[in-house]
Amino acid sequence: MKQIVTILVICLLITVLASAQDSTFNIYKPSENAVLSLNKAVKQAKEEKKHVLVQIGGNWCVWCARFYKFTTTDAQIDSLIKADYVVYHLNYSKENKNAQMLEKLGYPQ
Repeated sequence: MKQIVTILVICLLITVLASAQDSTFNIYKPSENAVLSLNKAVKQAKEEKKHVLVQIGGNWCVWCARFYKFTTTDAQIDSLIKADYVVYHLNYSKENKNAQMLEKLGYPQ
């Protein structure tokens, strides 16, 4: 009986933790042309005299969601990033691995 209760508790915890990721996280665009979009970000950064920050990840990535949430909800960090960077979210997923762009960037992973 004790083993059954333990297994049920573990299953419940796994279910809760799996659903804890915000399902509305959708900043990566698998269908986007990464070459054109990154060129646009570089052009914008030059015009605004900023750097480009490329975050590679996907909407499936819990750590990408956490980093995004951390950097956008902390007012001080958000303002520091906005002051000096143009941020581009480069998609990496089953739908589109953006191999051409990753090769161009020298496979930074």
